Amino acid sequence: MTFNTFTRVATGVALAVTLASCAQSPTGRKQITMFSDAEMAQLGQQSFEQMKQQQAINKDPKTNQYVGCVANAITNQLKGQANTYQWEVVVFESEQINAFALPGGKIGVYTGLLGVAENQDQLATVIGHEVAHVLANHSNERLSQNQLASTGLDITGALLGNSEYKNMTMAGLGLGMQYGVLMPYGRAQESESDILGLELMAQAGFDPAQSVKLWQNMAAASQGGQPPELLSTHPSHNTRIKDLQKTMKKLPTNSTAKPNCQA
Repeated sequence: MTFNTFTRVATGVALAVTLASCAQSPTGRKQITMFSDAEMAQLGQQSFEQMKQQQAINKDPKTNQYVGCVANAITNQLKGQANTYQWEVVVFESEQINAFALPGGKIGVYTGLLGVAENQDQLATVIGHEVAHVLANHSNERLSQNQLASTGLDITGALLGNSEYKNMTMAGLGLGMQYGVLMPYGRAQESESDILGLELMAQAGFDPAQSVKLWQNMAAASQGGQPPELLSTHPSHNTRIKDLQKTMKKLPTNSTAKPNCQA
């Protein structure tokens, strides 16, 4: 690739970046967001409705009351903030050890998680973490990052034309985008949600010390199946636990709320 071609590629990618709006996460980390809150809420609501149609929903009243109790205690901490939603909580019948929260105020919890999260505090760890993704606008950030990655590759391909370097350069850029930008960004978001989620659960009156036990349970449940941290969108279990322990030392201990969610 000649210097002039490289300059045009770099200029094109930089132009795509400047078209996005810059924002800050609740922890002060710089973000690039390209979509409005209303657009993200609509996407979240549409996705959730589709999931409810395609996946089995748990109907057990006790299970739903328990999960709803924990989720409500967490989301009540967001009242008075901008873009506060009327949160909807659904328990999906699945062996997946997972949960999620979507823009628009949607929370999904898989029954498989309830076998690993042994009590209300451990379940609050996961739900707080997922709600923190919404609070920190991570879905917008991820979607914007993917859009910019796609735009950058499109611009690069157009500028390279039919040069002999095109295939090699595009392959290299694709790998660079995946492992050099998108995956580290995912880890930053996951770590941020750990911190924000821990703060939320502590404010709600749950025991933040149980977060460490939860991730120890997660590590045991994975049976060594987690990929190396460098090639993962999530921090390693050990990294996550160390970060949580560090954050716990800074948490205020003046919450008078004491949830009593019975499994």
